Amino acid sequence: MTRQRLLLFAALLAAITAFIAFDLGRFLSLEYFKSQQAAIENWRAAQPATAALVFFLGYVAVTGLSLPGAAVLTLAAGAIFGLLWGTVLVSFASSAGATLAFLASRFLLRDWVQQRFGERLRAINLGVGKEGGFYLFTLRLVPVFPFFMINLLMGLTPMRAGTFYWVSQVGMLAGTLVYVNAGTQLAGIDSLRGILSPALIASFALLGVFPLIAKKIVAAVKAHQVYAGWNKPARFERNLIVIGGGSAGLVTAYIAAAVKAKVTLIEKHRLGGDCLNTGCVPSKALIRSAKLLSHMRRSNEFGIRSVTAEFDFAEVMERVQRVVQTVEPHDSAERYTSLGVEVIDGTAKIVSPWEVEVTGNDGQHRRLSTRAIVIAAGARPFVPPIPGIEETGYLTSDTVWALRELPRRLIVLGGGPIGCELTQTFARLGSTVTQVEMAPRLMIREDPDASAIVTQRLRDEGIAVLLDHRAKQFVIENGGKVLIAEHAGADVRIPFDAVLVAVGRVANLKGYGLEELGIAVERTVETNEFLQTKYPNIYAAGDVAGPYQFTHTAAHQAWYAAVNALFDPFRKFRADYSVIPWATFVDPEVARVGLNESEAKERGIAHEVTVYGIDDLDRAIADGEAHGFVKVLTLPGKDRILGVTIVGEHAADLLAEFVLAMRHGIGLNKILGTIHIYPTMAEANKYAAGNWKKAHAPQKLLEWVGRFHAWRRG
Repeated sequence: MTRQRLLLFAALLAAITAFIAFDLGRFLSLEYFKSQQAAIENWRAAQPATAALVFFLGYVAVTGLSLPGAAVLTLAAGAIFGLLWGTVLVSFASSAGATLAFLASRFLLRDWVQQRFGERLRAINLGVGKEGGFYLFTLRLVPVFPFFMINLLMGLTPMRAGTFYWVSQVGMLAGTLVYVNAGTQLAGIDSLRGILSPALIASFALLGVFPLIAKKIVAAVKAHQVYAGWNKPARFERNLIVIGGGSAGLVTAYIAAAVKAKVTLIEKHRLGGDCLNTGCVPSKALIRSAKLLSHMRRSNEFGIRSVTAEFDFAEVMERVQRVVQTVEPHDSAERYTSLGVEVIDGTAKIVSPWEVEVTGNDGQHRRLSTRAIVIAAGARPFVPPIPGIEETGYLTSDTVWALRELPRRLIVLGGGPIGCELTQTFARLGSTVTQVEMAPRLMIREDPDASAIVTQRLRDEGIAVLLDHRAKQFVIENGGKVLIAEHAGADVRIPFDAVLVAVGRVANLKGYGLEELGIAVERTVETNEFLQTKYPNIYAAGDVAGPYQFTHTAAHQAWYAAVNALFDPFRKFRADYSVIPWATFVDPEVARVGLNESEAKERGIAHEVTVYGIDDLDRAIADGEAHGFVKVLTLPGKDRILGVTIVGEHAADLLAEFVLAMRHGIGLNKILGTIHIYPTMAEANKYAAGNWKKAHAPQKLLEWVGRFHAWRRG
């Protein structure tokens, strides 16, 4: 705590202590004011300006220090100054005092509270930031909420002081009028209880919720305005149309069919989307083949003198396609048709908020009507406009699966998850690979220690990892292809036979009628927290909506899109991104959930870091995979998990325990108290929890326990 905070805290504590010690509260009782009413009124008549100023400052002090007595002072204002001037004095004094309490709470406690509980309070902070004025107005109008608590709690939120003041000024006016008016008849009041009858409290409550009701009405009016100019069908042929048959689209259609809605799924290419056809499934199949080769090259580490492997790259790629074909029935039109989904092969264009025009792959045109639409069109690889790239040709994560001849010299542009996975895989299959990344390190979203392990492993496997290199131009020289990259102000020339572009993905936004409907699109479709677009009945999910481009988050969003589309306005849910895991399937794997250390530092979130080195784990040693770590971020002094990063063999599988723990509020103490099979990699999670426990062992208590045992030994 800073010196200024300490001084303010000491001053407030001294003032409150003096109030209690000298029993100053007796001067703020109803009985005292009734007994002194005549004398006070005479003084006010003799010195009206002084009396008003003293009363104003006294009221500000009482409310600013959150002392009891504001209600009695409000009654006294009516008795002494009358309805008009009493209301004016109390209205401004109460708002000023409340704002002082608000600012004191903010100055003393907000930083500490937000650092300690920031993740838990994120939803509240967002709500206050967007609609805090509405909430505060409601609380001010309902007298059952203690005003001093409202002042102190709002000080801990992001609400602006100006907003707090003027909303308080307006919101407390009705209650002030009631109390001041009652004070004009002070002689007839024996207790504060009778001032607010149940009927009056109910009236205030209705008045308090009016802003929220009004907000709903305004939203309905805005929605009506959005639809102005469109002819809404009298009846709908379907409950839901889903555009796109990737992860988000398939899950959306599945949920709709499961709740007996009539749903149509439109896909112009292949069901399963990128994940099945060009992403997760084929890449993991290829990674598995490459990993087998890498283990053969390490045979002497396992006591086997030598192992040789003969393989044909084309046969490896054919195996990848067989894996895709084996998984394909899970996402097939036949399966979804059997579940009750109408599956259409074709291109979809939204022509009105309730109509979709479909051009079938057979050339036929149809116009379908529906109550709701979910856009799940996915994304595609981004190809940067580097001069010469079209002339030299390039591969992407979509087209690389057509290769049947292994590139002798391969350049991989990009150091993200896809780039790193394919870099290592092709190097293990025999290509001479150069990885070009313009950032200072690979996997920039991960902690530096995680990316350093991956970088070192790639270099140990013979890969040229070029960091801080910006691709400038592709050229053809003497019949050969060359990349010119800039590094430290100088040009670096890199000859190659093939280049794989893996610098990110962009959402598929063109051709779906979004521009014609005025739906906002930039890098993704603009949606609210319910995944609704400009039109409340049109939703977006998956890569086309962001903010994450993972198969599992697309499926996660699909639940919200489906349920909201089918049951709004009766019930809808905000998409929850509080616990999002992901992994990069390099060797060693890098898996993560929640905050990492870099993010926690950048956002100023108080945290502790606990690390367990997997090189110490028995199973890792036995498997020859004794490398990597489990890193856990927790609240200071608490076992509540803020985030986890794991680097090592099967890191993605190990992470699941922490994902479950974070989702359901399970701390490290309970993970430590859970039996883990020996010997397994999963024990690393338990040992990480054990390291946290050791760091928080009660040393003083242990000293006394040691003395106890010494005493028992005699």
